[in-house]
Amino acid sequence: MGHKHEILLRSIFGGPLGANVHWREVEAMLAHLGAKVEPHHGASFRVVLNGVEGIIHRPHNSPTCTKQELRNVRDFLESAGVSASQLQAGEH
Repeated sequence: MGHKHEILLRSIFGGPLGANVHWREVEAMLAHLGAKVEPHHGASFRVVLNGVEGIIHRPHNSPTCTKQELRNVRDFLESAGVSASQLQAGEH
C-alpha cells in the first residue's frame, strides 16, 4: 500500500480525526483499496468495496472533509472488512 494511503487509513482508524483531509485523497485511497467509486446524487457517491455497497458524501463547500464525513468513511470501510488490525498487520 502506498505510504500516503496508509497514513490516511491510520488517521481514519487511529486517533482523533483530522480536519485537513481532502476529498480527493479519500477518493484515491478508496480506489487504491479496490473500491468502485461513482457519482450518485448531488454530493453523494456510491462506493462498492469487497461486495459491500455504501453511499458516502463528499464535502459541499470545501475541498476538505468534516470529521463526520471521515467517520462515515471509517464506518463504510469497517463494513467492507477493512479494519485497524489489518492495517497493523500490513494487510488491506
